[in-house]
Amino acid sequence: MLMQTNRHTENSRDGLSGPVWFSLILLVSWLVLPLIPLAIWSVSRSWYFPDIIPSAFSLRAWNYVFSNTSDVLPALGVTTLIALCATLLSVIIGLPAGRALGLYQFRGKALVELLILAPTIVPGIAVALGLHVVFLSLGLAGSYLGVLIVHLIPTLPYMVLVMAGVFANYNPDTEAQARSLGASAIQTFFYVTLPAILPGLLIGSLFTFLVSWSQYILTLLIGGGRVVTLPLLLFNFASAGRNDITGAISMIYILPGVVLLLLGARHLTGRSRAVESLRQI
Repeated sequence: MLMQTNRHTENSRDGLSGPVWFSLILLVSWLVLPLIPLAIWSVSRSWYFPDIIPSAFSLRAWNYVFSNTSDVLPALGVTTLIALCATLLSVIIGLPAGRALGLYQFRGKALVELLILAPTIVPGIAVALGLHVVFLSLGLAGSYLGVLIVHLIPTLPYMVLVMAGVFANYNPDTEAQARSLGASAIQTFFYVTLPAILPGLLIGSLFTFLVSWSQYILTLLIGGGRVVTLPLLLFNFASAGRNDITGAISMIYILPGVVLLLLGARHLTGRSRAVESLRQI
């Protein structure tokens, strides 16, 4: 038994085992390999089958993306602003809702959870078509506010359910102890509650940001083409056959997700696991 423990300790010190490394490499390959053709397309001028690499390279796609006549950078700003606002509103609404679902038992709780999950079960186009009539009557169709509100439909379930899971393992007695020692409600939240739920809050915020960032159907139907975001431009150029510009926009499109993932991993673990693993390689 002692020899097995020492062997396990040595393996832990030496690094990950072979099967774990194989699984990680397979996972990274599955995620990264589809992006390689897009990256090559973004710097190619002509690339025809069955050529393995483009016959000519060019930066015209990137020149277009960063030109003054392009809609890519304004769309990037609009997409970022809407995703940040949707994340902030999801936190404001989802935090107390998740606390109620996680800490308390009440009649109809299962029904409430089912209703919260409904937007993720019902097809997005059906939700958007139903809301489009309502938004037209309210004057919200074709506006940034309308797009922001409709983005809350797919983002709120993620935030509420993540926070419900966090508060299910949370002990509210610590808050009562802080209040008994003279802390105000605000001080209790920032110094007791927030540090305890911060990892779950970051995960929920990451999910909500990426879900809002990637919305296409809801933005197209509610925005009516007036609110132009990166997913709309990406689909437009892809359907038009402009593979070079599609590849360039795709590289910009995936950048926030990668950055947020690395920052989230660094904050949750105390260091960047991805960077540390790359250094070990």
